[in-house]
Amino acid sequence: MYLPNYENGSIVNLMSSISGAFGTRLRYKPLKILNPSELKSKNIVLFVIDGLGYEYLMNYEKDNILKQNLKGRMTSVFPATTGAAIPTFLTGVPVQQHAITGWFVYLKELGLVSTILHFIARSGSEPLSMIGINPKKIFTQKSFFDKIKVKSYFIQDNTIAYSDFSLLHKGKAKVLSFKPASLNSFFRQIKKAIKSSNRRKYIYAYWPDFDTICHIYGTKSLKTKKHFSEINKKLESFIKSIKKTDTTLIVTSDHGFIDSDKSKLIDLAKHPKLSDAMIIPLCGERRLAYCYVRPSKTKQFENYVRKNLKHACYLYKSNDLIKKNYFGLFKPNKKLFDRVGDYILIMKENYVIMDFLLGEERGFHIGNHGGVSKQEMHVPLVIIKK
Repeated sequence: MYLPNYENGSIVNLMSSISGAFGTRLRYKPLKILNPSELKSKNIVLFVIDGLGYEYLMNYEKDNILKQNLKGRMTSVFPATTGAAIPTFLTGVPVQQHAITGWFVYLKELGLVSTILHFIARSGSEPLSMIGINPKKIFTQKSFFDKIKVKSYFIQDNTIAYSDFSLLHKGKAKVLSFKPASLNSFFRQIKKAIKSSNRRKYIYAYWPDFDTICHIYGTKSLKTKKHFSEINKKLESFIKSIKKTDTTLIVTSDHGFIDSDKSKLIDLAKHPKLSDAMIIPLCGERRLAYCYVRPSKTKQFENYVRKNLKHACYLYKSNDLIKKNYFGLFKPNKKLFDRVGDYILIMKENYVIMDFLLGEERGFHIGNHGGVSKQEMHVPLVIIKK
């Protein structure tokens, strides 16, 4: 089991290194392998490739610009997933403080399970803001862009750049959107931000497609390898185009991936005694589930997991993992206790657990994340200076 190193070795600490470079000291220590004094460039660019694990990069057969400039390895946060880690990049703190616990999050204040980054109900498609819900009441952590005193840019594809989640977390940063699935458009916007002025600036740039391809086809697929090769090729051209701009490019990821298959699927519909003990649908991730259990059926729940699922998952009481600092250090956000359920199932090996609501498509992802394998938890730190 691989857990985050919040002391000095996680993406949380990376954000403290970046903030320190701009004169702002955050509560979490800077990254041990990246002192803020190393980030003196006029332009600091954080390039997040969603889903690019350290293990994937190290095992990739061909030499590439990312591996050539690899500075080291970091951990993600707990859980190691987009829903928890992207908010860390955008706030500078882990789940312990921002309380965005995964893809599906139970919102006690609304009485529903949400797809939190889309700010919709799990069973819906309309943004919660359209029915009068203020995102500020749900997302309570201050934006990282507002914690640093420097001109900032926020670069995402135009399908998500202006979402409720993005607009709230961009803070004072200027939004630059790019055409979906276009690396040319993506790097063009980064270059535009770099050359926008002679002032010092921070640029956050997020590329989602590697994650999407890994989910559908898995990490070993030709499609995934082809896309990774394309990222490296376009990155090389981009690096040449920003020579002498006094830029430091930091490349990392929110999590890595582990491949699975349907023989490793725990479908809740096939475990009615387990489902019967729960009050609401599973929350969190396919590799790490938050379970809300009826008080009268806690023994039934515990006994069933220990007897029938011990080969597939670890069973923990949620509050115990908060106390053990799995989600981060220091005082937890009060909302965190409502958003992690009564029990947490952490999947072993490459098992996944899923349930399906009425009307929900019964899809299956080959590539998955959110667990505690080294493939999911470890992410690269790449530094390129121009």
